[in-house]
Amino acid sequence: MQTGKTGVLLVNLGTPDDPNRGAVYRYLKEFLTDGRVIDYPWLPRNLLVRGIIAPFRSGSSAKLYQRLWTDEGSPLKYHGYIVKDKVQEVLGDEYHVELAMRYQSPSIKDALDSLRQANVYQIIVVPMFPQYASATTGSVHQKVMEIVSKWQSIPEISFANSYPINDKIIEAFVANAKQYDISSYDHFVFSFHGIPQRQLKKACDNNHCLKVENCCNNLTPDNQFCYSAQCHQTAYSIAESLGLSSDQFTVCFQSRLGFEDWTKPYTSDVLEHLVEKEGKKRLLVFSPAFVADCLETTIEIGYEYKEEFDEMGGEALDLVESLNSNDLWVASIKEMVEQRRILA
Repeated sequence: MQTGKTGVLLVNLGTPDDPNRGAVYRYLKEFLTDGRVIDYPWLPRNLLVRGIIAPFRSGSSAKLYQRLWTDEGSPLKYHGYIVKDKVQEVLGDEYHVELAMRYQSPSIKDALDSLRQANVYQIIVVPMFPQYASATTGSVHQKVMEIVSKWQSIPEISFANSYPINDKIIEAFVANAKQYDISSYDHFVFSFHGIPQRQLKKACDNNHCLKVENCCNNLTPDNQFCYSAQCHQTAYSIAESLGLSSDQFTVCFQSRLGFEDWTKPYTSDVLEHLVEKEGKKRLLVFSPAFVADCLETTIEIGYEYKEEFDEMGGEALDLVESLNSNDLWVASIKEMVEQRRILA
């Protein structure tokens, strides 16, 4: 019988330590110089981020973070700690649970060091991203492996890869949506974080996306690691649970950076089309790429897109709350961990 504990590492993307410009600059610099996020060669990537993006965006981004910030700090980190404590409670004393951020604090290195000091015999890594993308889940996997590769003794390590149609997560989003009067909306929008089209194609090792029209509409063994296909399956699962027909909802992508093509259709274009071409004036919006409300949900959708929608003649654009510290989200993590635990 094993006498050591099972280590659990929960990892989300990250957040500035506080909403001032200096902290935001440090966060943007670490985040955007990651070669899996901006997949340019090292020199042009660093020149772009350190010389242009981080210096020029840190001021405006800091103002947005100040609008987002709560008395408890960043919602993403605040809810992360609650989830970590809840997961520890439901798993019990045979486990040691740590929270980390891929960028900034608490760092992956510090969290892994805590697990190492606890002498765990196994580490289960759960990236807090339901859909797989190289820039998120892939980056977490790589960072963990880089750190533990320097250890003299490396315990058994397993990774959760993606869980786009996890039953409990779908149930949580549906329950959050039902807090609204579903029948009062003209249309439903599923807005996921976008990634460059180039990265979608790079992730398709068998060129499936170049061979099959509308390949993202179905998740198959041929496109199982496709971020867009996984996003579509999440949306379809939520829509089905709500009893929505295919003409009642639209899948789209937000948060475009730069001028190259990103995952389409763009959320801003979809909103404009819905209100101006189809006369849809009451929208309920989901953002199921995020497990906690953050800048991209509360600010980008809840304020910026809502303001644009109002100016175009829309009447209501409401945002469904994310998973945050929902007990169903905690239960889904518990299941993923227990499925990967090694018993002697």
